[in-house]
Amino acid sequence: MADSWVNSAEILGSDLPLELSATGNRRAVLMTALREAVRSGRLTPGTRLPPYRSLAADLGLARNTVADAYAELVAEGWLAARQGSGTRVAERAAPITPAHRPRTPERPSRPVHDLVQGQPDPAAFPRTAWLASARRALAAAPNDAFGPGDPHGRPELRQALAGYLARVRGVRTSPERIVLCSGAAHGLRLLAGAVGGPWAAEAYGLPFHRGLLASYGVGTRPVGVDEDGARVGELTRRDRAVLLTPAHQFPTGGPLHPARRAAVVDWARSTGGLVVEDDYDGEFRYDRQPVGAVQGLDPEHVVLLGSVSKSLSPTLRIGWMVLPERLVAPVVAAKGEREQFSSATEQLTLADFVDSGAYDRHVRRMRQRHRRRRDQLVAALEHRAPHVRVTGIAAGLHAVVELPPGTERSVVRAAAWQGLAVEGLADYRHPGVEPPGGERDGLVVGYATPSEHAYPEALEALCRALPPG
Repeated sequence: MADSWVNSAEILGSDLPLELSATGNRRAVLMTALREAVRSGRLTPGTRLPPYRSLAADLGLARNTVADAYAELVAEGWLAARQGSGTRVAERAAPITPAHRPRTPERPSRPVHDLVQGQPDPAAFPRTAWLASARRALAAAPNDAFGPGDPHGRPELRQALAGYLARVRGVRTSPERIVLCSGAAHGLRLLAGAVGGPWAAEAYGLPFHRGLLASYGVGTRPVGVDEDGARVGELTRRDRAVLLTPAHQFPTGGPLHPARRAAVVDWARSTGGLVVEDDYDGEFRYDRQPVGAVQGLDPEHVVLLGSVSKSLSPTLRIGWMVLPERLVAPVVAAKGEREQFSSATEQLTLADFVDSGAYDRHVRRMRQRHRRRRDQLVAALEHRAPHVRVTGIAAGLHAVVELPPGTERSVVRAAAWQGLAVEGLADYRHPGVEPPGGERDGLVVGYATPSEHAYPEALEALCRALPPG
């Protein structure tokens, strides 16, 4: 038979109801009283607390007030919640005497674990192979590589990328249609100047990209996102361009449905619009071969943006735009007369890295590693938190963990108290978007960044931050 819980008088003492009847933040008052009960020894480690509904009824409070107080104290370490066993006083040191009582625990100044999406583990950079390519590239470099740079980018890298992208992503292009840049953000700046606005953008995406376009006078209008990717049927003739992540919608995780891939190309052809395809992690698909780029369907109406920031390192400021013929000259003109953004020697090194097969080998290794990381995340949640689930396809460097409605904000705070940096799905929602059926709660969990030895501890911290089932 399950042990019974203590009543509200045993927990809070006789004076709390008077405090709660006063004006002020009742959740804060309740949290203070619960902390005091633990500190004083009135509540000993392992004591089972009433369900929040029962305590709310006893005290005449809203259920959400008590539930939020419990969640905050779990995050601070005063209480512990386990599925099937309710909420209890956490196992901790003996009650502290009044002379040595600390202040309320402060949030860690720096996260111990990083599960923010967006970058690979720095320790995974292939230093030996990169150094070998750098030596070969420098030894073979023509003299003009050390003069003023061509804004198109080094021809050696454009040639290497044309072959690689055709083979791996199904891209149809020539070196003359590839313009190098310092990354996807730089590419968007150049396209904003060459194309103008307004643009459409997926309802979930990087706020940085939307802000960047806005700073160049290009407003974005959101189009909905569901399990089949962007709802491209919402595009209009007023839209000059649409920014999409077709291979793996960022951040929700679904690929663009084949019918929608065809539909967005038809929209571009009929309206003269432009599809801007951000291929930020298109190489990393784990359950099957990566889906080819939309650019292959119509090279004259689709721009492919890519970079090495996810596959190698964001410190290598090298990206590329695969352009329709009509946009090459305007984009190069927007870039300027000389290459100012990407090192010619690094471009030459990357060209050798691709041509030698080292890039393919590195991507295969990282694909295996990231798949293993994602599998570990799914397994940990199935074991520790079966009431939440990982959504989206097995791809990329992150996954979305779907949360019970109304819990996202408190879980992000709880994660911070656990020393864990992780972001909520709401951080990526386009302003003004209201998903059908209300807000969608979730965490965007980047599983690529932690080192091998730190990743299990990061998953443990994540599971501790999740709400009880």
